[in-house]
Amino acid sequence: QVQLVESGGGLVQTGGSLRLSCAASGRTFSNYNIAWFRQAPEKEREFVAAISWSGGATYYVDSVEDRFTISRDTAKNTAYLQMNSLKAEDTAVYYCAADRVTAISTMTPRAWDYWGQGTQVTVSS
Repeated sequence: QVQLVESGGGLVQTGGSLRLSCAASGRTFSNYNIAWFRQAPEKEREFVAAISWSGGATYYVDSVEDRFTISRDTAKNTAYLQMNSLKAEDTAVYYCAADRVTAISTMTPRAWDYWGQGTQVTVSS
């Protein structure tokens, strides 16, 4: 299996930026599609973005497509989520997930096998 550890969360003002990292260990990182999800208090976990195992394809939820960028560095076994123009509604715990077969357009959390522990992002207005 693969182990995932997120980092990079924090407190930022509206309009600011953050870059989240998802460090992977265990099985070969390059074999896995990677996704980012988020969960706000009292809300269900929602899909944010995903990137294919090769890095050649990405997929975003509409609400972040023009502001967030997902990427990966296979040499570092790390995936990233660059978040720009942050809004208060982006406040949530952000999780990365991995799966070998789940398509990157799959927004259902239970379809993704491996998860990190999450990192808190708070956007203050």
